[in-house]
Amino acid sequence: MLKNIDGALHVRGEAEFVDDELRPSNLAFGCVFGSPVAHARVRSLDISAARRAPGVLAVILAKDLPGTNEVGPIIHDEPLLAEDLVRYVGHPLALVIADTAAQAREAARRVRVELDELPPILDPRAAFDSGEIIGATRTFAIGRPDAAWPDCRHVVEGRCDIGGQEHVYLETQRARATPLENGRIRVLTSTQSPYAAQKHIAQVLGLHNNQIEVEVRRLGGGFGGKEDQATHWACFAAVGARIAGVPVEVVLRRDEDFRHTGKRHPYSADFRLGADADGRIVVFEARHFQNAGAAADLSPGVLERTLYHGTGSYRVPNAKLFAASCRTNLPPNTAFRGFGGPQGMFVIESALASLADSMRVPRENLQALNLISPGDVFPYGQVVEDRRTRRTWDAVTKKVDLAGLRQRVDAFNATHFALKKGFAVMPVTFGISFTTTFLNQAGALVHVYTDGSVSVTTGGVEMGQGLTTNIAAIVSRALGVQPERIRVENTNTTRVANMSPSAASSTTLLNGNAALAAALEIGERLKLVARRETGSAAKAEVEIRDEEVRIDGRPTGLDWQALVSATYLSRTDLSAHGFFATPDIHFDKRKETGRPFAYHAGGTAVTEVTMDCVRGRYSIDAVHIVHDIGRPLNRVIDLGQVEGALAQGLGWMTVEDLRYDDSGHLMSRNLASYKVPDAFFMPDVLEVDFLEDADEKLGPFGNKAVGEPPLMYGIGVFFALRYAMKAFAPRAEIPFAAPLTPERVLLGMHPEALDSAEVDPEALGPAAHS
Repeated sequence: MLKNIDGALHVRGEAEFVDDELRPSNLAFGCVFGSPVAHARVRSLDISAARRAPGVLAVILAKDLPGTNEVGPIIHDEPLLAEDLVRYVGHPLALVIADTAAQAREAARRVRVELDELPPILDPRAAFDSGEIIGATRTFAIGRPDAAWPDCRHVVEGRCDIGGQEHVYLETQRARATPLENGRIRVLTSTQSPYAAQKHIAQVLGLHNNQIEVEVRRLGGGFGGKEDQATHWACFAAVGARIAGVPVEVVLRRDEDFRHTGKRHPYSADFRLGADADGRIVVFEARHFQNAGAAADLSPGVLERTLYHGTGSYRVPNAKLFAASCRTNLPPNTAFRGFGGPQGMFVIESALASLADSMRVPRENLQALNLISPGDVFPYGQVVEDRRTRRTWDAVTKKVDLAGLRQRVDAFNATHFALKKGFAVMPVTFGISFTTTFLNQAGALVHVYTDGSVSVTTGGVEMGQGLTTNIAAIVSRALGVQPERIRVENTNTTRVANMSPSAASSTTLLNGNAALAAALEIGERLKLVARRETGSAAKAEVEIRDEEVRIDGRPTGLDWQALVSATYLSRTDLSAHGFFATPDIHFDKRKETGRPFAYHAGGTAVTEVTMDCVRGRYSIDAVHIVHDIGRPLNRVIDLGQVEGALAQGLGWMTVEDLRYDDSGHLMSRNLASYKVPDAFFMPDVLEVDFLEDADEKLGPFGNKAVGEPPLMYGIGVFFALRYAMKAFAPRAEIPFAAPLTPERVLLGMHPEALDSAEVDPEALGPAAHS
């Protein structure tokens, strides 16, 4: 098994990122001046003092941009630099370019702005009621949702409030732009979307795409936060380089990154669920109010994904799912691992928990009863094609002895007062593909050099997920050579054009298949030469394995190096461009139906917790997972993805408490006030098994996507903690409000504390604008 190609570089601190590149002597630095308030009209903007500050080369306003002042990826509602109206704290108004980063920041502090403040809207429900809706509302429906309610024996309804989440990538947003001859610009940037950066830089500068070269070596983490929002910082660097005429670098400090960038979308939702006497779901309705922030960004796509996963892993014959993207005065929220799917899943899981409470039956019994099976239809029209959700459920519940686990937990709770245990099962069924169909395409360029070494360029971006290692493994296997011969190049828009973002858990599926296509094309040419060199028949079976050429299973004495040389001398092309477009996917947004996903990935997790009900503290004792990865390309890398995604999901549900004050200022603005999971937070026992005999025919060599689905296993911890809370306080009304921080746990079990102390009631659940 090939080791992670970047592993040694990371461990030794030798891996290079944007600002590790050798600095030119005339490198300048950029800093953005942003709005000090969340919502206001701009009366005046005085940059005279900033221009006179030491080291300043330029102070750039919207009117100075050579091209179009617009960077919105879906809806054109997001200027690069605000002019007359600011919509959130930090909304960029001016760009300062100076000789040093310190001088640029000092000059930015000298900018003066006069504003006529307007009331900010921070709550998505309030935004919806005010008509502040981005794009159109969406509704997915299946069956007869309005007529099915009389068939229900049990009906429950409730509300969910789901907090946002900071990306906390190790490498903050950054870019470096260098002006070249003939007006061209070369940009090194930390982005998941090199083509989006290229396209928007060209638009902002009034240039053609081919005048902008964007290169990405690797990212120090992305998690969706650099799918769109990295584009802005690449544009700022490019604008500064174009106007100042020198290379310009923009690197955000951690506090600046927290303040300027969007997060995972907070949601507020209402649900209503009806079931028959046995607990089978008859009908489900949900209304999702998405806090999009001040501009569309990728919110319409995130909203759509919420609807796709609004029924989770369950058969729902009658459903109506409504969603609205609500404009508020927060930084535009953006992509985050799961892309709206986790929010949708949380709501259906909450509805099942409410039904379990009402029926006084174990929640996991209702989950098992309603799990999807082949032939079931999702609300968006795609048919369930396999039993893998059920297979993973059966495997993990057998492994933990689910009935015995409940008995052990209940026995412990019956004999302990202050300490209580809880557990929960969380099935995940997650669609793999970009839901915007045209994005499901990728190109790759493969060269075989005369010394036998191989160069591969794809449109995919390495961001810690092991893409480089996977691509090298795919190409080495396709060509029959040692992985050490493969070099995976930096992602560059001059070598692969029009690439889709590295996102949607589709990067290996798309780029791996494109690289495979190119490698196989070269392989066919090599085999033709091998037949000619050995005098074999045209139909002879040629195999290159372990760098040896075999014909009809017999060694020929011809090795890789000799074959490559012979191919070159015969004037046969040793380069190929590969292309892959995901087949058999489609979706009609007018009818809200189709087959948007290539396949589904996921699995099932069981989470166990212990809670100190006097103090509200808790620990995650164990998480057991059976995950469908298809045939792993690299078990170590895939395991790392599962464990890392789980950590993010657990953090989102528990300790990552994103907070804004009533004026729209971020309160959790650094890692002292925003807690993320650490090694001590993780479960004492973490067991991950991969589903056996589960090859995916569309994935490279049977592989399945792994990046996003495991995050949603983290949702289980909410319901495990809720189990423990209900064991201590059976009559407590525990809201479906995440994250379930220790403070909220304590107040949820001891509501009398609100009567005897000055406690913010919102501590019971996140504010709708949190």
